[in-house]
Amino acid sequence: MQTKVLKWIFPVAAIVVGMMGAQGIKVLANEPDAKEQVDTRPVVAVEAVSALDHQVVINSYGEVQPFESTRLSAQVSGEVVAWHENFVTGGIVAKGEVLLSIEKDNYEAAVLQAEAEVTRAEAKLIEEQALADVAADEAKRFPNKKHTDLFLRKPQLLSAQAALKSAKAALKRAQRDLDNCDVVAPYDALIVSRDIGLGQFVSMGSSIAQLNNIEHAEVIIPVAGFDSAFLPERIEGLDATITQTGLNGFTRSAKIHRDLGVVDKATRMVNLVVRIADPYGLQTQQPQVKFGSYVQVNFSGKTLNSIYRLPQDLVNNNTVWLLNSEGQLESRKVQVIREEGQYFYVSTGLKDNEKLVTTLPEYPQTGMSVKVAGSDSSKAETTDKL
Repeated sequence: MQTKVLKWIFPVAAIVVGMMGAQGIKVLANEPDAKEQVDTRPVVAVEAVSALDHQVVINSYGEVQPFESTRLSAQVSGEVVAWHENFVTGGIVAKGEVLLSIEKDNYEAAVLQAEAEVTRAEAKLIEEQALADVAADEAKRFPNKKHTDLFLRKPQLLSAQAALKSAKAALKRAQRDLDNCDVVAPYDALIVSRDIGLGQFVSMGSSIAQLNNIEHAEVIIPVAGFDSAFLPERIEGLDATITQTGLNGFTRSAKIHRDLGVVDKATRMVNLVVRIADPYGLQTQQPQVKFGSYVQVNFSGKTLNSIYRLPQDLVNNNTVWLLNSEGQLESRKVQVIREEGQYFYVSTGLKDNEKLVTTLPEYPQTGMSVKVAGSDSSKAETTDKL
């Protein structure tokens, strides 16, 4: 009996299992594709480019020098009896101030003597003029008689006039010598050196001091060939900025004064002269620009129209990478006309609104499909992933 039951159960069980398996296969066949699609394109960042006008700034460096330097010499001889309190090395004096005085007694006496000679000559001239008038009247009384110039006292009158002129010239020289006893500053000056002392006897022509003019200072700056192409046609009077960095740094205004007019044989550079007014700040109360300081000079050059400014790390061998309308990389040759700081300025090779690739794949290739960071990936190249 048990054997018969088993024979009946096994076939039924097999049928049931078969039906369940068929149903399972059908269910599996009807399930949606569970595989995930992955975008394998490299991700890049892009930036639209646009042309701009750029004012070129030219930078150079130079040493501050005096506009004028003078070696003062004595114009008269004598003992030094007084000097200005600032007439010391490093002192600053104003134009017209008396730097030192030489003993004047002999020169005052010479002036008095010259004045006396002028008075004597004037008296002699008056006397000769009177005698000439008398002679002229006498000649009128005898018109038919021949009268010589000597009779009319013309030579004597001319001699008296010449003597007066000579006396006046001597007085002028004596007065000049007296005035030269006071040695005055020819301009606002820095005393570089002083060569005499109080009580010292100085001779005519002996050295007194070395002065530097502080009404103006000059900086001679070299301009390299790649910068000289961007110099304006007229540089005289251009505004410039003088800068010195560091703990006691400063910034001062200046003017481009002139071009030295030659190309340096050693460096092949042109040299410009920048002039600074009142470098020691006596009139303007601005920071001092001391002679010998090494400063930076900036001034504006030409204006570049319709150019593109690109970071230097995006330009390699005059080539940049762009993203075309198909979402592919494209290399493009450009012309770099100037470098300033961390930027290149490009004149040709780009158009407005083109997309410059700012972050590149490790091995970029022309025609490589890429994905822009943050953009839609519906056109993605995909692979299947379980």
